[in-house]
Amino acid sequence: MQDLHTLIETSVTQLGYELVDLEVSNRGKLLRVFIDKLNPVDAKDSVNIDDCSLVSNQLGNLLAVENDIDYDRLEVSSPGMDRVLKNEANFMRFIGERATVKLRVPVIELLVNAKDKKEEKISKKNYLGLIRGVESSQLLLECDGIVHRIAISNIEKSRLSPVF
Repeated sequence: MQDLHTLIETSVTQLGYELVDLEVSNRGKLLRVFIDKLNPVDAKDSVNIDDCSLVSNQLGNLLAVENDIDYDRLEVSSPGMDRVLKNEANFMRFIGERATVKLRVPVIELLVNAKDKKEEKISKKNYLGLIRGVESSQLLLECDGIVHRIAISNIEKSRLSPVF
């Protein structure tokens, strides 16, 4: 799988796109490739059908040459408005945007009740907030006015969460 990921990522990057995600399903018979532009002009400069067609044709030719890759169907599409965020560069690109974050290992947080000053420890695994940046391999995510520092290595899954 890693070889396939590297092969596709290299090819997509050479065409001027970013490999956002790769899904292999149906026992390896379906390859789903999500791409985005490497250097978008602005926020509205997104992947269109021509971009997907170009990448699909390139990958189809590439995978036809690679004899050890057996698949029935290849799908290439944009990552959508709720795109996956996988690394520091993704988080940096979308500073100021809202995102959901699910952790691998829950974080213990201390809450203090303002009325009676009672402290309560809670285990938190899911967050929804605004991306404020990345420092020392930690995501800065603002939730309800509080900036949380989340180790990027502890993030299981993260996606943009656009507001409509």
